[in-house]
Amino acid sequence: MIRHHKTTIFTDAKMSSTVLELKGVVQGILKRPPDEQKLYKDGKLLDDRKTLGECGFTSRTAEPQAPATVGLAFGADGVFEALHIEPFSSPLQLPDVTQPQEAGGSAGVSQQRSKSQALPRGPAPTPHPQ
Repeated sequence: MIRHHKTTIFTDAKMSSTVLELKGVVQGILKRPPDEQKLYKDGKLLDDRKTLGECGFTSRTAEPQAPATVGLAFGADGVFEALHIEPFSSPLQLPDVTQPQEAGGSAGVSQQRSKSQALPRGPAPTPHPQ
């Protein structure tokens, strides 16, 4: 997977593919030419002429269930931004409704329900004169 700030690109590549070929994939998706891209592995700049295998990407380090991460930085006229990858967001913590309630906790709930059920609902009926 190729990551730039909050953008993530999932792609397949062979160990025999070059870094330059991977930049071609990025160009096809993000419309930025290879000379405006720098690719990194673990913060280290990758050489365009090397294969992904030579850069340390193997079937053991890059699996479909746990893809390898390639960092991407853009630039123009020889000036490149610093490599920055936003961490993936985490889902909010959900209340744990599957845990047993504290002693007395469930009784309090049923007492509250009993009281609310005992209250009259709607306006009280008005007596009709006879």
